[in-house]
Amino acid sequence: MEAKAQARYVRIAPRKARAVIELIKQRNVEEALSILRYTPKRGAEIVSKVLNSAVANAEHNLELLRQDLYVDRAYVDEGPTLKRVRPRARGRRYLIRKRTSHITVVVRDRKEGK
Repeated sequence: MEAKAQARYVRIAPRKARAVIELIKQRNVEEALSILRYTPKRGAEIVSKVLNSAVANAEHNLELLRQDLYVDRAYVDEGPTLKRVRPRARGRRYLIRKRTSHITVVVRDRKEGK
């Protein structure tokens, strides 16, 4: 049995969020949360909220035990890009791309396996 949580349209670049996600793949939930707690990146706080949500979904909806859960899959998809304009010299413009991400974390029961 697996539980999933998603955070959509998060204002962080997918490349930066993927660097944090790679730290927690295939880890025990408690170990993953402690890694995220001491990771000095902005994406760590966002990913830990999604992970906590997935754990809560597993505990509440599927009645699984927290200590038996591990991060089965975690991935970041690219969301829509907000485009902003910065004025430049001689009437030109510079396009600023504010990227968004869709972060997904799937936790699974260790006892059940794949």
